[in-house]
Amino acid sequence: MTSFWSGYIIVLTTITIIGTVLLLFGNRNRPADSQAKTGHVYDGIEEYDNPLPAWWLYLFVATIVFAIGYLVAYPGFGSFKGVLGWSGVGQWENEVADAKRRYEPVFAAWRDQPIAGIAADPKAVRMGQRIFANECSQCHGADARGAQGFPNLTDQDWIWGGDADTIHTTIVNGRVAAMPPWGDALGEEGVRNVARYVQSLSDPQAAGAQAAAGAAQYAMFCVACHGPEGKGNPMLGAPNLSDTVWLYGGDLATIEQTLRAGRNGQMPAFGQTLDADKIRLVAAYVYSLSQ
Repeated sequence: MTSFWSGYIIVLTTITIIGTVLLLFGNRNRPADSQAKTGHVYDGIEEYDNPLPAWWLYLFVATIVFAIGYLVAYPGFGSFKGVLGWSGVGQWENEVADAKRRYEPVFAAWRDQPIAGIAADPKAVRMGQRIFANECSQCHGADARGAQGFPNLTDQDWIWGGDADTIHTTIVNGRVAAMPPWGDALGEEGVRNVARYVQSLSDPQAAGAQAAAGAAQYAMFCVACHGPEGKGNPMLGAPNLSDTVWLYGGDLATIEQTLRAGRNGQMPAFGQTLDADKIRLVAAYVYSLSQ
């Protein structure tokens, strides 16, 4: 906080407290038996301008005293941090440190085990599932079955590889998959032909003259990543086009859109978000889903 805004808050808060005190006690200067009236009349009833009852006044005073005490003890009076030295960040750090101390013996039991071995421990899998629910379910779903654009983690189809160590690497570093747009290079007719050929790789009924015409263009533009048979390449994150598992959809219109505009999927890196022990538990849970 800059000195200007700190001073602004201090002055505004001070004026507010002093003004409240003056307003409160300024209305106690009349005698208790005063018959002064406000001039407000409704339905024949005149409103008297009497002072506040004593108990009500003292209640207001108590709130003012509490406010001053709070500003002395805790942050809130400009950049003054309070005599107790409390801060939201400090409390969070203390709670994190306390949680680490409490769970250290639990995590230590699995720290030296391979992830595939951790996946065989029901207790570890349950802990990994809870972490997954907090960090991963927003994209992959609570049941980890994914959605359009978000991979299903419960089957045997893996874009980058489904062994335990690769899953761990994916969680730590994230993944960036770039399918370039080929609309300009292929033209609309080429997009339709290649889409039909790609569809024929997993659906022989889609084969025909249009698919045959797209085969040559596939060999020119797509084979470097997806391979001559469309089996994909986990090293590049290029998906297998010869099965019936589709990340964005396998209907003709969706394949055409993928070819025309490309796809840019991104899995965020959790290496800076989760500690190493939690990442291993999540990796073990995800690994267990497809085993």
